[in-house]
Amino acid sequence: MADTSMLVRHPLETRRTQLAELSAELDGVALELEAPVAGVDLRLDPAGPGPATVAEVAGGPLPAQPDTWTGLVAGQALRLGPDEWLLTSTAARPEDWEFGLDEAAAPFGGTAVDVSAQRTTVRVRGASARRLLASGCAIDLRPASFPRGRCAQTLLGQAGVLLVALADDDLQLFVRPSFAGYVVDWLVDAAQEFRRPSARPRHDPRKETP
Repeated sequence: MADTSMLVRHPLETRRTQLAELSAELDGVALELEAPVAGVDLRLDPAGPGPATVAEVAGGPLPAQPDTWTGLVAGQALRLGPDEWLLTSTAARPEDWEFGLDEAAAPFGGTAVDVSAQRTTVRVRGASARRLLASGCAIDLRPASFPRGRCAQTLLGQAGVLLVALADDDLQLFVRPSFAGYVVDWLVDAAQEFRRPSARPRHDPRKETP
């Protein structure tokens, strides 16, 4: 069972102001830390009646295809594999979320395990969000290939992430806390390309080393 204090503070909370100030200087890109959520890893036979029963507890249908997601009443259901889903909730306590889903899945041979502490989330928004991420991601992020409703486990730079398309100009990154600092540093560095000219540091020849 997770300590509910895990949901109180983002592991990169000290970077929130920096990202907000940087976003104000960018053209077509905004970077934001999302509030931590309760998360459960669900393993369940997709062919039986289990998914429909779990969906009643989760507050929305489970996605039928891998690498897709659906909305829940207070979160998301992301299908990570043939018999695996990540279910999140912004409203439930982690231990309650785990217990309710595990109780629903158990009669069908399924299990639900609290993984709230295993991931944190970063949001990348704006007309240039996909262009920014594409510079460090191997998958095709064009809206036609990765539209709303899709998700994928991939690499951003050298860090494993779960990338979620919320809209054409709104993407979400799930990342392990141990790699979150690296991912934010990568985003900040890559975002320099999108600084508005008026926000770029001016060259001062007086500061050049003789």
